[in-house]
Amino acid sequence: MTTTVESPPDPRAETPARSAASLVDAVFRAREFSIAGALVLLVLGTYLANPRFLSHQGIKDLLLNASILVLLAVGQSAVVITRNIDLSVGSVVGLSAFACGKFVAGTDHGVLTVMLLGVAIGVVCGLVSGALVSFGRVPALVVTLGMLYIIQGVDYWWAQGDQIGAADVPDQILGFGSGSVGVGVIGVPYLPLIALVLLAATAYFLRGYRSGRELYAIGSNPEAALLAGVPIRRRILAAYAFSGAVAGFAGALWLARFGTVVADNAHGWELTVVSAVVVGGVAITGGTGTVWGAALGALLLTTIGSVLIVLKVDAFWQGAITGALLLLAIGVDRIVNLRMTAALRKRSARHGNGA
Repeated sequence: MTTTVESPPDPRAETPARSAASLVDAVFRAREFSIAGALVLLVLGTYLANPRFLSHQGIKDLLLNASILVLLAVGQSAVVITRNIDLSVGSVVGLSAFACGKFVAGTDHGVLTVMLLGVAIGVVCGLVSGALVSFGRVPALVVTLGMLYIIQGVDYWWAQGDQIGAADVPDQILGFGSGSVGVGVIGVPYLPLIALVLLAATAYFLRGYRSGRELYAIGSNPEAALLAGVPIRRRILAAYAFSGAVAGFAGALWLARFGTVVADNAHGWELTVVSAVVVGGVAITGGTGTVWGAALGALLLTTIGSVLIVLKVDAFWQGAITGALLLLAIGVDRIVNLRMTAALRKRSARHGNGA
Protein backbone atom coordinates (compact mmCIF):
# COMPACT_ATOMS: atom_id res chain seq x y z
CA MET A 1 0.00 0.00 0.00
CA THR A 2 1.42 3.35 -1.09
CA THR A 3 0.84 6.44 0.97
CA THR A 4 1.03 9.81 -0.72
CA VAL A 5 2.14 12.65 1.47
CA GLU A 6 1.33 16.15 0.24
CA SER A 7 4.05 18.64 0.95
CA PRO A 8 2.89 21.78 2.73
CA PRO A 9 2.67 24.93 0.64
CA ASP A 10 5.83 26.92 0.46
CA PRO A 11 5.25 30.16 2.38
CA ARG A 12 7.84 31.88 0.20
CA ALA A 13 5.60 31.30 -2.84
CA GLU A 14 2.69 33.01 -1.13
CA THR A 15 4.72 35.97 0.05
CA PRO A 16 4.78 37.90 -3.27
CA ALA A 17 1.00 37.63 -3.60
CA ARG A 18 0.45 38.81 -0.03
CA SER A 19 3.00 41.59 -0.52
CA ALA A 20 1.26 42.71 -3.71
CA ALA A 21 -2.13 42.88 -2.02
CA SER A 22 -0.66 44.73 0.97
CA LEU A 23 1.09 47.21 -1.31
CA VAL A 24 -2.09 47.93 -3.27
CA ASP A 25 -4.14 48.38 -0.11
CA ALA A 26 -1.53 50.69 1.40
CA VAL A 27 -1.38 52.85 -1.72
CA PHE A 28 -5.12 53.40 -1.86
CA ARG A 29 -5.47 53.94 1.87
CA ALA A 30 -2.86 56.67 1.49
CA ARG A 31 -4.82 58.09 -1.46
CA GLU A 32 -8.03 58.27 0.56
CA PHE A 33 -6.24 59.79 3.55
CA SER A 34 -4.70 62.45 1.31
CA ILE A 35 -8.12 63.38 -0.11
CA ALA A 36 -9.57 63.54 3.40
CA GLY A 37 -6.65 65.72 4.49
CA ALA A 38 -7.13 68.09 1.55
CA LEU A 39 -10.84 68.28 2.39
CA VAL A 40 -10.12 69.15 6.02
CA LEU A 41 -7.63 71.85 5.04
CA LEU A 42 -10.09 73.31 2.53
CA VAL A 43 -12.86 73.46 5.11
CA LEU A 44 -10.63 74.95 7.82
CA GLY A 45 -9.21 77.55 5.46
CA THR A 46 -12.68 78.61 4.40
CA TYR A 47 -13.84 78.71 8.01
CA LEU A 48 -11.01 81.10 8.89
CA ALA A 49 -12.06 83.33 6.01
CA ASN A 50 -15.77 83.07 6.83
CA PRO A 51 -16.79 81.41 10.13
CA ARG A 52 -20.40 81.11 8.96
CA PHE A 53 -19.26 78.38 6.56
CA LEU A 54 -19.31 75.86 9.44
CA SER A 55 -22.57 77.03 10.95
CA HIS A 56 -25.23 74.38 11.52
CA GLN A 57 -27.12 75.45 8.41
CA GLY A 58 -23.91 75.62 6.38
CA ILE A 59 -22.93 72.05 7.30
CA LYS A 60 -26.47 70.83 6.64
CA ASP A 61 -26.53 72.45 3.18
CA LEU A 62 -23.12 70.99 2.36
CA LEU A 63 -24.20 67.47 3.29
CA LEU A 64 -27.47 67.78 1.39
CA ASN A 65 -25.73 69.12 -1.72
CA ALA A 66 -23.16 66.31 -1.62
CA SER A 67 -25.62 63.46 -1.02
CA ILE A 68 -26.87 62.98 -4.58
CA LEU A 69 -23.39 63.28 -6.07
CA VAL A 70 -22.07 60.73 -3.55
CA LEU A 71 -24.83 58.31 -4.54
CA LEU A 72 -24.02 58.70 -8.23
CA ALA A 73 -20.30 58.26 -7.54
CA VAL A 74 -21.00 54.97 -5.74
CA GLY A 75 -22.97 53.63 -8.71
CA GLN A 76 -20.41 54.89 -11.21
CA SER A 77 -17.57 53.25 -9.26
CA ALA A 78 -19.03 49.78 -9.80
CA VAL A 79 -18.91 50.38 -13.57
CA VAL A 80 -15.48 52.04 -13.70
CA ILE A 81 -13.94 49.24 -11.62
CA THR A 82 -14.85 46.85 -14.48
CA ARG A 83 -12.89 49.05 -16.93
CA ASN A 84 -16.05 50.66 -18.35
CA ILE A 85 -17.87 53.97 -17.96
CA ASP A 86 -21.45 55.22 -17.74
CA LEU A 87 -21.97 58.70 -19.18
CA SER A 88 -25.76 58.46 -19.03
CA VAL A 89 -26.20 58.87 -15.26
CA GLY A 90 -26.96 62.60 -15.42
CA SER A 91 -29.69 62.14 -18.01
CA VAL A 92 -31.13 59.20 -16.05
CA VAL A 93 -31.39 61.46 -12.99
CA GLY A 94 -33.23 64.06 -15.06
CA LEU A 95 -35.62 61.53 -16.59
CA SER A 96 -36.32 59.87 -13.25
CA ALA A 97 -36.90 63.18 -11.45
CA PHE A 98 -39.33 64.42 -14.12
CA ALA A 99 -41.14 61.08 -14.39
CA CYS A 100 -41.55 60.86 -10.62
CA GLY A 101 -42.75 64.46 -10.56
CA LYS A 102 -45.36 63.74 -13.22
CA PHE A 103 -46.43 60.63 -11.36
CA VAL A 104 -47.01 62.34 -8.01
CA ALA A 105 -48.30 65.72 -9.24
CA GLY A 106 -51.65 66.42 -7.60
CA THR A 107 -51.75 63.04 -5.84
CA ASP A 108 -51.05 61.72 -2.35
CA HIS A 109 -48.52 59.04 -3.33
CA GLY A 110 -46.05 58.09 -0.61
CA VAL A 111 -42.28 58.28 -0.49
CA LEU A 112 -41.71 54.54 -0.99
CA THR A 113 -43.78 54.45 -4.19
CA VAL A 114 -41.84 57.34 -5.68
CA MET A 115 -38.47 55.83 -4.77
CA LEU A 116 -39.40 52.46 -6.29
CA LEU A 117 -40.52 54.18 -9.49
CA GLY A 118 -37.22 56.03 -9.74
CA VAL A 119 -35.23 52.83 -9.19
CA ALA A 120 -37.30 50.98 -11.82
CA ILE A 121 -36.66 53.68 -14.43
CA GLY A 122 -32.95 53.62 -13.68
CA VAL A 123 -32.71 49.83 -13.83
CA VAL A 124 -34.31 49.77 -17.28
CA CYS A 125 -31.86 52.38 -18.58
CA GLY A 126 -28.91 50.57 -16.98
CA LEU A 127 -29.93 47.20 -18.40
CA VAL A 128 -30.13 48.63 -21.92
CA SER A 129 -26.65 50.13 -21.66
CA GLY A 130 -25.25 47.06 -19.92
CA ALA A 131 -26.68 44.66 -22.50
CA LEU A 132 -25.15 46.60 -25.38
CA VAL A 133 -21.77 46.79 -23.64
CA SER A 134 -21.59 43.25 -22.26
CA PHE A 135 -23.45 41.15 -24.83
CA GLY A 136 -23.31 43.45 -27.87
CA ARG A 137 -19.65 44.25 -27.14
CA VAL A 138 -20.12 47.86 -28.18
CA PRO A 139 -17.60 50.25 -26.55
CA ALA A 140 -18.99 51.66 -23.31
CA LEU A 141 -18.15 55.23 -24.29
CA VAL A 142 -20.24 54.97 -27.47
CA VAL A 143 -23.17 53.19 -25.81
CA THR A 144 -23.54 55.46 -22.80
CA LEU A 145 -22.97 58.65 -24.80
CA GLY A 146 -25.72 57.51 -27.16
CA MET A 147 -27.97 56.69 -24.21
CA LEU A 148 -27.30 60.15 -22.80
CA TYR A 149 -28.66 61.83 -25.93
CA ILE A 150 -31.55 59.37 -26.32
CA ILE A 151 -32.73 59.86 -22.73
CA GLN A 152 -32.34 63.62 -22.98
CA GLY A 153 -34.35 63.63 -26.22
CA VAL A 154 -37.13 61.55 -24.66
CA ASP A 155 -37.16 63.81 -21.61
CA TYR A 156 -37.39 67.01 -23.65
CA TRP A 157 -40.08 65.53 -25.90
CA TRP A 158 -42.08 64.46 -22.88
CA ALA A 159 -41.69 67.73 -20.96
CA GLN A 160 -42.47 70.05 -23.89
CA GLY A 161 -41.06 72.92 -21.86
CA ASP A 162 -43.22 72.04 -18.84
CA GLN A 163 -41.97 71.81 -15.28
CA ILE A 164 -43.17 70.31 -12.01
CA GLY A 165 -43.52 72.82 -9.20
CA ALA A 166 -43.15 72.21 -5.49
CA ALA A 167 -46.86 73.02 -5.06
CA ASP A 168 -47.70 69.91 -7.13
CA VAL A 169 -45.57 67.54 -5.03
CA PRO A 170 -47.11 65.91 -1.93
CA ASP A 171 -45.95 67.37 1.36
CA GLN A 172 -44.69 64.04 2.68
CA ILE A 173 -42.26 63.74 -0.24
CA LEU A 174 -40.99 67.29 0.19
CA GLY A 175 -40.75 66.67 3.91
CA PHE A 176 -38.61 63.63 3.30
CA GLY A 177 -36.21 65.64 1.16
CA SER A 178 -35.71 68.28 3.83
CA GLY A 179 -36.37 66.16 6.94
CA SER A 180 -33.87 65.10 9.56
CA VAL A 181 -33.31 62.44 12.17
CA GLY A 182 -33.33 64.13 15.55
CA VAL A 183 -34.43 67.62 16.44
CA GLY A 184 -32.91 71.06 16.64
CA VAL A 185 -29.25 71.58 15.96
CA ILE A 186 -28.44 67.88 16.31
CA GLY A 187 -30.77 66.80 13.50
CA VAL A 188 -29.08 64.87 10.68
CA PRO A 189 -30.80 65.09 7.26
CA TYR A 190 -32.19 61.91 5.73
CA LEU A 191 -30.37 62.22 2.42
CA PRO A 192 -26.80 62.05 3.80
CA LEU A 193 -27.81 59.07 5.95
CA ILE A 194 -29.23 57.29 2.90
CA ALA A 195 -26.03 57.98 0.97
CA LEU A 196 -23.93 56.67 3.86
CA VAL A 197 -25.96 53.45 4.16
CA LEU A 198 -25.72 52.73 0.43
CA LEU A 199 -22.01 53.58 0.49
CA ALA A 200 -21.28 51.19 3.36
CA ALA A 201 -23.39 48.40 1.86
CA THR A 202 -21.68 48.71 -1.53
CA ALA A 203 -18.22 48.80 0.01
CA TYR A 204 -18.98 45.67 2.02
CA PHE A 205 -20.34 43.87 -1.04
CA LEU A 206 -17.34 44.73 -3.23
CA ARG A 207 -14.88 43.47 -0.64
CA GLY A 208 -16.86 40.79 1.18
CA TYR A 209 -18.58 38.88 -1.62
CA ARG A 210 -17.06 36.89 -4.43
CA SER A 211 -19.24 38.53 -7.08
CA GLY A 212 -18.04 41.92 -5.84
CA ARG A 213 -14.37 40.93 -5.97
CA GLU A 214 -14.94 39.57 -9.46
CA LEU A 215 -15.66 43.11 -10.65
CA TYR A 216 -12.10 44.00 -9.65
CA ALA A 217 -10.80 40.91 -11.42
CA ILE A 218 -12.59 41.93 -14.62
CA GLY A 219 -11.14 45.43 -14.49
CA SER A 220 -7.63 44.23 -13.65
CA ASN A 221 -7.34 41.60 -16.36
CA PRO A 222 -10.46 40.56 -18.36
CA GLU A 223 -8.66 37.69 -20.10
CA ALA A 224 -7.44 36.18 -16.85
CA ALA A 225 -10.88 36.64 -15.29
CA LEU A 226 -12.46 34.79 -18.19
CA LEU A 227 -10.00 31.92 -17.84
CA ALA A 228 -10.78 31.80 -14.11
CA GLY A 229 -14.46 31.23 -14.89
CA VAL A 230 -15.76 34.68 -14.02
CA PRO A 231 -19.10 35.37 -15.83
CA ILE A 232 -17.84 38.64 -17.28
CA ARG A 233 -20.93 39.57 -19.29
CA ARG A 234 -23.33 39.03 -16.42
CA ARG A 235 -21.13 40.94 -13.99
CA ILE A 236 -20.83 43.94 -16.32
CA LEU A 237 -24.58 43.87 -16.95
CA ALA A 238 -25.17 43.83 -13.18
CA ALA A 239 -22.77 46.75 -12.68
CA TYR A 240 -24.66 48.86 -15.22
CA ALA A 241 -28.01 47.87 -13.74
CA PHE A 242 -26.75 48.94 -10.32
CA SER A 243 -25.45 52.25 -11.65
CA GLY A 244 -28.77 52.88 -13.38
CA ALA A 245 -30.75 51.95 -10.27
CA VAL A 246 -28.72 54.37 -8.15
CA ALA A 247 -29.13 57.14 -10.75
CA GLY A 248 -32.90 56.56 -10.88
CA PHE A 249 -33.05 56.58 -7.09
CA ALA A 250 -31.04 59.81 -7.08
CA GLY A 251 -33.59 61.31 -9.47
CA ALA A 252 -36.41 60.53 -7.04
CA LEU A 253 -34.38 62.08 -4.23
CA TRP A 254 -33.77 65.12 -6.46
CA LEU A 255 -37.53 65.62 -6.63
CA ALA A 256 -37.82 65.29 -2.85
CA ARG A 257 -34.89 67.62 -2.26
CA PHE A 258 -35.77 70.48 -4.63
CA GLY A 259 -39.48 70.03 -5.36
CA THR A 260 -39.23 71.80 -8.72
CA VAL A 261 -37.98 69.70 -11.64
CA VAL A 262 -37.50 70.38 -15.34
CA ALA A 263 -36.36 68.29 -18.29
CA ASP A 264 -32.68 69.10 -17.99
CA ASN A 265 -32.13 68.46 -14.30
CA ALA A 266 -28.59 67.19 -13.59
CA HIS A 267 -27.53 68.18 -17.12
CA GLY A 268 -23.75 67.82 -17.36
CA TRP A 269 -23.47 65.91 -14.10
CA GLU A 270 -22.09 62.81 -15.82
CA LEU A 271 -18.66 64.42 -16.17
CA THR A 272 -18.76 65.66 -12.59
CA VAL A 273 -19.56 62.13 -11.41
CA VAL A 274 -16.70 60.62 -13.41
CA SER A 275 -14.38 63.31 -12.06
CA ALA A 276 -15.42 62.55 -8.48
CA VAL A 277 -14.79 58.83 -8.99
CA VAL A 278 -11.36 59.31 -10.58
CA VAL A 279 -10.28 62.02 -8.13
CA GLY A 280 -11.32 59.61 -5.36
CA GLY A 281 -8.81 57.02 -6.52
CA VAL A 282 -10.86 54.67 -8.71
CA ALA A 283 -8.58 54.09 -11.69
CA ILE A 284 -10.19 54.90 -15.03
CA THR A 285 -8.41 51.81 -16.39
CA GLY A 286 -10.35 49.64 -13.92
CA GLY A 287 -9.45 47.09 -11.28
CA THR A 288 -8.51 49.39 -8.40
CA GLY A 289 -10.10 51.90 -6.05
CA THR A 290 -12.85 51.97 -3.45
CA VAL A 291 -16.29 53.52 -3.18
CA TRP A 292 -15.12 55.26 -0.01
CA GLY A 293 -12.55 57.13 -2.07
CA ALA A 294 -15.15 57.95 -4.72
CA ALA A 295 -17.44 59.35 -2.02
CA LEU A 296 -14.59 61.49 -0.68
CA GLY A 297 -13.95 62.73 -4.21
CA ALA A 298 -17.63 63.68 -4.56
CA LEU A 299 -17.56 65.46 -1.21
CA LEU A 300 -14.37 67.30 -2.18
CA LEU A 301 -15.84 68.57 -5.46
CA THR A 302 -19.07 69.64 -3.73
CA THR A 303 -17.10 71.43 -1.03
CA ILE A 304 -15.02 73.25 -3.64
CA GLY A 305 -18.23 74.52 -5.25
CA SER A 306 -19.56 75.73 -1.89
CA VAL A 307 -16.24 77.34 -0.99
CA LEU A 308 -16.16 79.31 -4.23
CA ILE A 309 -19.63 80.66 -3.48
CA VAL A 310 -18.70 81.59 0.10
CA LEU A 311 -15.52 83.33 -1.07
CA LYS A 312 -17.45 85.03 -3.90
CA VAL A 313 -15.26 83.54 -6.61
CA ASP A 314 -16.64 83.33 -10.15
CA ALA A 315 -18.49 80.07 -10.72
CA PHE A 316 -16.59 79.17 -13.90
CA TRP A 317 -13.52 78.47 -11.77
CA GLN A 318 -15.27 75.38 -10.38
CA GLY A 319 -15.10 73.70 -13.78
CA ALA A 320 -11.46 74.67 -14.18
CA ILE A 321 -10.56 73.32 -10.74
CA THR A 322 -12.50 70.10 -11.39
CA GLY A 323 -10.66 69.59 -14.67
CA ALA A 324 -7.30 70.24 -13.04
CA LEU A 325 -8.06 67.75 -10.26
CA LEU A 326 -9.12 65.17 -12.85
CA LEU A 327 -5.88 65.53 -14.80
CA LEU A 328 -3.89 65.44 -11.58
CA ALA A 329 -5.69 62.26 -10.43
CA ILE A 330 -5.08 60.50 -13.75
CA GLY A 331 -1.42 61.53 -13.66
CA VAL A 332 -1.04 60.28 -10.10
CA ASP A 333 -2.71 56.98 -11.03
CA ARG A 334 -0.29 56.52 -13.90
CA ILE A 335 2.76 57.23 -11.77
CA VAL A 336 1.52 54.99 -8.95
CA ASN A 337 0.77 52.13 -11.35
CA LEU A 338 4.23 52.33 -12.91
CA ARG A 339 5.94 52.35 -9.52
CA MET A 340 3.78 49.54 -8.18
CA THR A 341 4.52 47.42 -11.24
CA ALA A 342 8.25 48.01 -10.85
CA ALA A 343 8.12 47.27 -7.11
CA LEU A 344 6.18 44.05 -7.62
CA ARG A 345 8.62 42.88 -10.29
CA LYS A 346 11.54 43.50 -7.97
CA ARG A 347 9.86 41.60 -5.13
CA SER A 348 8.96 38.70 -7.41
CA ALA A 349 12.51 38.53 -8.74
CA ARG A 350 13.98 38.70 -5.23
CA HIS A 351 11.75 35.90 -3.92
CA GLY A 352 12.37 33.90 -7.07
CA ASN A 353 16.13 34.11 -6.61
CA GLY A 354 15.78 33.15 -2.96
CA ALA A 355 13.69 30.07 -3.70
